[in-house]
Amino acid sequence: MSTSEAGVRAEPGSFRDPGNRVFYLDGQVLRGLDRRATEDWHALATSEFFPPLLTAGKVCGTEPVDRDTLSVPDENCWDTVLRHERIPFVSYPYEWSFGMLRDAALLHLEILTAALNSGFTTKDGSAYNLQWRGSTPVFIDIGSFERARDGEPWAGYRQFCQTLLYPLMLQAHLDLDFQPWLRSRIDGVEPGQMRRVFGGTRRFSAGVLKHVYLHDAMQARHADASTGTVRAELRDAGFSRDLVLSGVRAVEKLVRRLDWQPPASHWEQYRQTCGYSDADRERKERFVEAALVGASPQLVLDLGANDGDYSRLAARHAAYVVAAESDPAVVENLYRRLRADGEQRILPLVLDLADPSSGGGWGGVERASFAARADADAVLALAVIHHLAIGRNVPLPQVVDWLVGFLATAGSRGRLVAEFVHPEDPMARRLLANKPAGLFPDYRREEFERLLARRCDITAREELPSGTRTLYVGVPRG
Repeated sequence: MSTSEAGVRAEPGSFRDPGNRVFYLDGQVLRGLDRRATEDWHALATSEFFPPLLTAGKVCGTEPVDRDTLSVPDENCWDTVLRHERIPFVSYPYEWSFGMLRDAALLHLEILTAALNSGFTTKDGSAYNLQWRGSTPVFIDIGSFERARDGEPWAGYRQFCQTLLYPLMLQAHLDLDFQPWLRSRIDGVEPGQMRRVFGGTRRFSAGVLKHVYLHDAMQARHADASTGTVRAELRDAGFSRDLVLSGVRAVEKLVRRLDWQPPASHWEQYRQTCGYSDADRERKERFVEAALVGASPQLVLDLGANDGDYSRLAARHAAYVVAAESDPAVVENLYRRLRADGEQRILPLVLDLADPSSGGGWGGVERASFAARADADAVLALAVIHHLAIGRNVPLPQVVDWLVGFLATAGSRGRLVAEFVHPEDPMARRLLANKPAGLFPDYRREEFERLLARRCDITAREELPSGTRTLYVGVPRG
């Protein structure tokens, strides 16, 4: 029986540890463990530190399942199969704000500290080991835990630096957005790169000398040595688990010190500058809510979410909302508000809609593209179409097709709630003023309606009182 016949789908990003692999079956998220990984799991499940983390929701819900009850092909001869809770929406570190990455790092270190105190450790320290329930981080890589061995350092230190600590340093010390750095390379930022960036007096920034310069020097020193040789040298030098724990606590202290205050942003003040009247805003909120009432969508994409007001409105009627916004400062402020409220149904993400996250890693699929992950039931495209069509020169037919494409599997359950900003609107005129005359002859309300009607049944239409913006609800056909 083939994998496809059995309905089993392997997770493309789960292959680097052959001892445990994640796969999907009948809507379940499962993990297969070989004999050695099974031994680690049994020890983990009966440890003092792990069950409390499960209860607190700091690691993803996990339970063993009877393999004989699953239609798993014979070639997948796992000793044990675990079932994990399904994360509402998978996101990646290059889509997180500074505060999100920092809180994810702190959770990683908290869990590692608890593990070390109980005689366990983690094999790696990657930011990809964490996901989100709204504004709450959760550790997902159960297969990363193993028994700690005396005289050995934390194996995940390098990954932690490259995917968590270094990106935080770039933004905290240099005010550089880390997202492009992480997106460009799945393994994160190398110590050598950081050393070149933090030259001169920058080397004295908090944590740089120890975790960048010394780290880079140690890697160069042991470049030709085997892992076993390095471990033997450390044991002979008296390296102990207490030293590992002390080092982890020092890193945690450093991460807590790293801070970044979002600068003033044009988009943060958009509600005051976009030209909406109170009547416009009230009518728009009623329209959006009416479009979602009764639809009960599982996943809503709020594209161009800005301050998140419409994401909050959508969350009243949806199981989960992804609030995507391109400005890292806006997303950071939104995350802080959501975290303060304990909101677990809205996930804020840094996402340039004209250049959304593409597939990456091995084969281009180890990290799925945003489009591949965003299988939505409803899409809010409010005051964003003119930014794509005029501001970023994306042809209007492609904008419409892209928006409707997120609803490909929703069918008649799907809802596209779109706002078309007329060419004579002050915001559209501001964008057009920076473009050659006559560049966008097709950017007209009539053309937008024609394009939308070609893909959707337009079930509602309303012009705002200002007279320069029109709202639509489109239900995809087929």
